[in-house]
Amino acid sequence: MTRADLLALTPDSLAALANRGLVKRAAKDVDAGNAPELETAADGTVTGVFADGTRTVLPAGAGLEAATCTCAAQGVCRHRLGVVLAYQRSAQNDAPQEDAGPAAPEFTDWSPGSFGDDALAEVLGERPLAAARRALRTGYAARVHRPTPADPVASVELATCTVRFLVPGELGYVHTDAAAPSRGEVTVLAVWAFRAADERGLTAADVRVDVGGDTGGKGSGMADALELAGQLLLDGAMHAGPVLGVALRRTARDLTARDLHWPAAALEETAVQLDGYVQRDAQYDPEHFAALLTEIHARHRASRHENGSPRSQILGTDESADTPLRRIRLAALGCRVGGTAERRTADVYLAHPAAGIVLVLGRTWKTAEDQPLTGHDLAGRRIAGAGLRAFATANVVSETASRGPGRNVRLAPGRVAKTTVTPLGDTWENLPPTLLARDLAALDAEVAALPPRLIRPRVAAELVRVVPVAEVRALGYDPGGQRLEAVIADELGTTAVVSAPYNPHAPGSLDALADALRDGPRLLSGTVRRTHGGLLIDPIAVLASSGVVVPDLAPGDGGTALDMHGEPEPEPLAAALAEALSICADAAHRGLRHLPGGTPAAIERAAKRLADTGLRAAATSLRAFGTALGGDDPQQAADAWLDTQIRLLTTQELR
Repeated sequence: MTRADLLALTPDSLAALANRGLVKRAAKDVDAGNAPELETAADGTVTGVFADGTRTVLPAGAGLEAATCTCAAQGVCRHRLGVVLAYQRSAQNDAPQEDAGPAAPEFTDWSPGSFGDDALAEVLGERPLAAARRALRTGYAARVHRPTPADPVASVELATCTVRFLVPGELGYVHTDAAAPSRGEVTVLAVWAFRAADERGLTAADVRVDVGGDTGGKGSGMADALELAGQLLLDGAMHAGPVLGVALRRTARDLTARDLHWPAAALEETAVQLDGYVQRDAQYDPEHFAALLTEIHARHRASRHENGSPRSQILGTDESADTPLRRIRLAALGCRVGGTAERRTADVYLAHPAAGIVLVLGRTWKTAEDQPLTGHDLAGRRIAGAGLRAFATANVVSETASRGPGRNVRLAPGRVAKTTVTPLGDTWENLPPTLLARDLAALDAEVAALPPRLIRPRVAAELVRVVPVAEVRALGYDPGGQRLEAVIADELGTTAVVSAPYNPHAPGSLDALADALRDGPRLLSGTVRRTHGGLLIDPIAVLASSGVVVPDLAPGDGGTALDMHGEPEPEPLAAALAEALSICADAAHRGLRHLPGGTPAAIERAAKRLADTGLRAAATSLRAFGTALGGDDPQQAADAWLDTQIRLLTTQELR
């Protein structure tokens, strides 16, 4: 009997089940002639006996964790791995010369949804199924990755963990980063996610599904949020009193309590924008303020559309509980510093290579009125026994981590010994393609294929990537926008714009970024988005010739003179969109009830410019907004403004 499951195990799959170092050691032993003597029973059980007398048994129909070994190691050991490698080589050697050996199952032609509940209960037990059924009644969201030639492992990303089916048709080789007590439950949820995608005919390589629960509800549950956003639009930031800021934050807390995470985040960010306007802070941006008001309404509209994206992806109704993780290996991609007058925050971005995603670890510190904390002041604060600067540029291995629904990760306090922090080395250069985007053109296409940003999940690190820097073609400071901008290119000549705004909590950040971009940068981590027909990267850290530079943790007061540059002359289409969005942003800033008399004429000029560049639908929508302003119904004007904003913002992003 041929053990197809053992033949299907790749080095990457074995590394996921154990660790890469153990796989290399087992392979080295086999290469050195220390392979075990193998015996395969009629039922498929494979027994390996090593020269030192160690006996390892791999039963059929079970994974490596079900194997037994007479060595003292707990869990998967080098002997178990050695038996797998020896079996694979023996099968290859025994095959006829014209044959490549016994064929492993076809990875790209199967779905974990084919597992029935009886098979799940037989392998995992009834208790995980009972726990999974409770989650099913509540409903949960999942991202299903079907196997492809480029990535032959079927996987499911749940709210708080990732489940990977390493061997087709075998439940014994399921790998998840969830801790042992919940592995059975999340495996069942992952199978059901595949099953739901299969039943709905969702056959793309990467799809999102809502499973179970009440996915047919008609209301979004955002009535209070919509009322506040509507009031803000009519009165404008200029006329919003402090009571409205308090109401925004209170409503955001209410939405969070009902798992409406993404609208809650938009409301909280709107409150921060209002604070910035009142304090005359650079963080206030009229166009960003207008986009937030648009987002709140866009999420409400999209959540009620029967054929749109899954409701959970629009409103963030994923499960909110943390999931403990097994031993996890992470690579830091840098850190962002933010906060308010009362507190400072630091978000460390951590690549999870095994899952192909980025997690975020957050820390908060209170500030004293007479001792404001800058990013450089925080650089020495301790996380898992290491300073923040070292932690943000390190490899992290932890047995105390748990993961939340927004891809946030938490390290349990008081167990520092089980989290190790080591230098980063060349880890960035060995990240998987989902994290290291070597081809900027392919990354641009990937981002362009996503749903509009107005209704995408507000996962902080969803679009954090590491990108190559073959050349820095331009570098300068825009004093009007208070931002440093650079044009970078990859080896194929594809360009992207790196744009970093001034951060009052990290005054030395732009100076440090400019120095790093002049210092032979090789790689850059940052948040990627599309605008004006190209990629825009908000940088987090730079791997330069001198090492990894995290601008937000750098010293300095921002007093270094930087080369100035003005805004480049935009192309006609971009200029037309920018003019129309600027008019809409000014309307939200002033309030629709308080617009000056020249607004209708400005709207008509912008509409004509849109029409002249071929954006006739956008021009018609903008003119409808201008007409509604002349009427007696403020709500009609607000609806027309929203229609126009949604069209303009989506066009700017996706054109």
